[in-house]
Amino acid sequence: MTSPAVDPNRPSLRLGSIAPDFSAETTLGPIQFHKFLGDSWGILFSHPGDFTPVCTTELAEVARRAQAGDWEKRNVKVIGISANGLEDHHKWVKDINEYGKTDVQYPIIADGDRHVSYLYDMLDYQDVTNIDASSGLPFTIRTVFIIDPAKKIRLKLDYPAVAGRNFDEIIRVLDAIQLGDKHRIATPVNWQPGDDVVVHASVQGEEAKRLFPEHKVHYPYLRTTPLKV
Repeated sequence: MTSPAVDPNRPSLRLGSIAPDFSAETTLGPIQFHKFLGDSWGILFSHPGDFTPVCTTELAEVARRAQAGDWEKRNVKVIGISANGLEDHHKWVKDINEYGKTDVQYPIIADGDRHVSYLYDMLDYQDVTNIDASSGLPFTIRTVFIIDPAKKIRLKLDYPAVAGRNFDEIIRVLDAIQLGDKHRIATPVNWQPGDDVVVHASVQGEEAKRLFPEHKVHYPYLRTTPLKV
């Protein structure tokens, strides 16, 4: 396998890039990624390995959020990935369900050859111990991608192995992105759903008064408004 660290052909993924399409085997059967997403938003998240402690808590939380309807009401499909095979995935899901008292119903990609991890630049080059002893290949880091229905990457987060992800924050950002797409607003520091938002700079004059009649002008470049949704 060509090293992604030096391969000039690996796609450079930035916000606004089209999320690479791929075929893969998952715990729920084979998928074509873009077809799997369809018209939905997507959250693709990787974890360093099956039967690891932090990841077990994370995947249980994603399943709990699914049961609570958090993904469905935002038109989101979630999908996990690690470098382990399907047999390990299925065994591990039993532990996740037992630990989290939940039911994992979203797919987990088996990426033993690192094909998808390579496409999405998920491989670990910082921690030299984070490798598969049998193959010598690096495991994946904790990465999160939010992908919109046009298949564009809207968020990319990388976490070190020691830090579990905060899915409250991931959902908060998802809410902010979706509101921004719909209402021509942005969200200020530490914003939470229901808080005032920032009027987008492209909305000026009479249009601002019409769209946001309650907006407050702090400075010409900073205007806030309540948002009724």
